[in-house]
Order: sequence, then C-alpha cells, then structure tokens
Amino acid sequence: MTFTPLEAVTLVFVLGCALTAALLRDVLAAIIASAAYSLGIAILWIVLQAPDVALTEAAVGAGVMTLLLLLTIAKTVRPENENEFERPNLRSLVVVVAFAGVLLATVPALPAIGAADSPVAGGEVTQYYLENAYEETEVSNAVTAVLAAYRGFDTLGEAVVVFTAGVAVLLVLRREVFV
Repeated sequence: MTFTPLEAVTLVFVLGCALTAALLRDVLAAIIASAAYSLGIAILWIVLQAPDVALTEAAVGAGVMTLLLLLTIAKTVRPENENEFERPNLRSLVVVVAFAGVLLATVPALPAIGAADSPVAGGEVTQYYLENAYEETEVSNAVTAVLAAYRGFDTLGEAVVVFTAGVAVLLVLRREVFV
C-alpha cells in the first residue's frame, strides 16, 4: 500500500502528536497534543472516505474530551517545578515499538482505498444492500438505508452516546458557571 503525500504527512503528524502527548509531563500541553491527535485522526477518516466517523472523532475526541479535560485541570493545582518531558521506561518502550512494528507489518496486506477487488466491495452483504436497499427501505441512498434501516439500533445507540456526552458537557459547564 502506498501513501499519498497528504496521507503520509497526516500520519506523521498523528504519530508525532501521540508521542508528544505520551511523553509530556505538563498536563495542559498533553491535552493540547491529544486534541491535535484527534483532529489528525479526523482528517485521516476524511481521507479514508468516512466523513461520519470523522465528524464524530472531531466532535467527541477533539471537542468534548478536550473540554472535559481542560475543565478537570482547571480544578486542580499544577506543580511549579516539574520537568517538561518524562523519560520513558526502556521495557515499556520496547513493548510499544514491537507492537507498533507488528501492526505496521500488516499494512501492506490492506487493500487500496476504494479498490473494487477488496473483500468488502465484492461481498454478499454489500451486494444484497446495493440490490435491495431501495425496494426494502424506499431510501435512494444505499449508505443512508444501511445506517437508518438495517443498522437503525446501532445508529440510535451512537446518537444516544453523542447526545449523552453533550448533555454531560452542558451540565459540567452549567455547574462551573453557577458554582
């Protein structure tokens, strides 16, 4: 699998943000690096042609989580004399590098994005949805038919999770304002 320049730059950015967030000892800087990581992942989801997942990652990962973490550190005291970076444990570093190596070894086996010969594109389930979605659901867009009709409870569950997170943020913010 080859990467386009945009994919390569975004992947390097995401990996850099992840390493930075893991190594920083300053909590505020780690939260900012984590938010940048979430935005980078959202961009990768856009590149992978999954805008619904990208929107959720941007809203929950970069938005809600960052806000909740910032509110959390606003309630805590930061030590004055802490080092900026923490030295990683050598054994942990070896385990992480080995795990990343195993994961990266599987990348060449992945099909190209949007390839017609990928297992998902030619599967029985995909063909069934494409052939029967309009007749069974009367929805002209196959993706919408799958999300709303065939996977309706799953989509409802995702919407409930996002709604609950939004309500929790509003409750925290309201409590912050009135306390």
